[in-house]
Amino acid sequence: MSHGVDPEVLAAAAACVVVWSVWSARLQRLSISAPIAFVAMGLVVTHGPLAFLHFSPHSSTIESLAELTLALVLFGDASRVNVHELRRDLGLPVRLLAVGLPLTIGFGTAAAFGIVPGVTLWVAAAIGAIVAPTDAALGASVMDDERIPNRIRRLLNVESGLNDGIATPFVNLFLAGAVTTEVAHSTSVLGAAGELVGGAAIGAGTGLVAGWVLARSVERGWSAAGFRALVPIGAALFAYFAALEAHANGFVAAFVAGMAFGGVFHAGVEEVVSFTEEAGGLLSLMVWLIFGAAMVVPGLSHATWQDVLFAVVALTVVRMVPVALALVGSGLDRFTVGFVGWFGPRGLASVVFGLIAFDSLAPADGARVLSIVTVTVLLSVVAHGLSAPPLAARYGTFTRTLRGERPEHVETPGMRSRRSLGSQVGDRSPVPPVPSEADGDAAP
Repeated sequence: MSHGVDPEVLAAAAACVVVWSVWSARLQRLSISAPIAFVAMGLVVTHGPLAFLHFSPHSSTIESLAELTLALVLFGDASRVNVHELRRDLGLPVRLLAVGLPLTIGFGTAAAFGIVPGVTLWVAAAIGAIVAPTDAALGASVMDDERIPNRIRRLLNVESGLNDGIATPFVNLFLAGAVTTEVAHSTSVLGAAGELVGGAAIGAGTGLVAGWVLARSVERGWSAAGFRALVPIGAALFAYFAALEAHANGFVAAFVAGMAFGGVFHAGVEEVVSFTEEAGGLLSLMVWLIFGAAMVVPGLSHATWQDVLFAVVALTVVRMVPVALALVGSGLDRFTVGFVGWFGPRGLASVVFGLIAFDSLAPADGARVLSIVTVTVLLSVVAHGLSAPPLAARYGTFTRTLRGERPEHVETPGMRSRRSLGSQVGDRSPVPPVPSEADGDAAP
């Protein structure tokens, strides 16, 4: 019998899932997160004395799996953001998404253009956009530590859930510009803009229809409770593939579909979307395994000292300065601003965008982008994964010394972190707001 994927690859992936599941609690106590573990296992099964598999970053199967994973994660993250509740504390997330993210992309573009030799401005812009999105799963202990004020955890969670979807248009536009050979030939950029609009329209229509139909079905008792969780994953996949079929942007479609679905279907949305999130979480583990198996060695073997320098700058100055500028006037303590700025780990979205750039750009540019993304994400996986528990504990202790009326302790709607097998804790309950003497108007 012929298989599209080698059975030994599937067997190795299944074995890695079992190994992590059996030893996860013990490894987590050593600050080893799921991404760190799966990257390491990916290296073990493809390199060194135990190597018995081979992956290529050019594999269409790898790219398709990574893209599908990101689509599910985008839908799940977007659907969990209750727009009505978010309006009660909109100031800080808007600051990071509307001010901090564009500044991060701009700073990243300048850093890539100034540090990495031989890249054009379009490629530098693509690099800046690719490494801009953050991933809360890499610092899951921060999201789970109840010593940290609820408002700060929720801020980081909302930012990471939305910025990858917002960054998608920038990545596609910059890649379109990078592959355009003549300035006069701007049809690629205009075509990319049209794909984004088309993706948004398809996603909005899919999410609204799916959410409305499910809500009416639940009201009338037409759907069995055990099958309702299939609606979001079906809507996510439909939006993504329908957009691809219409030559529109599938990531934007999945993201907007999730927002629309969550905006229409309110009651029990967390339980209904949980299956989509868990499916995305399992696929995320496979992407981290592939990252270790197919990207780390090729990326590091071609990496230069400029790539390493850019990675360090991207995780520090490029992230932390825009966050500090975005939060000017918020009243947050400097420790809080630094804490939020540091916990901007680069993860799944950067890996997926990096693979897309590797296949889209000219070979030399694609190899350079792959090296930069690999170094940046690998450094982030290790640095943020290991630093999350001790820094979260220290910051949580510090915030207890702040007065009750401080902005950090303003009461906000209950926060629910990403329900993902790729995070350090697979099953979370909503965390109640931190008790505070402040009223809801105490901070922006």
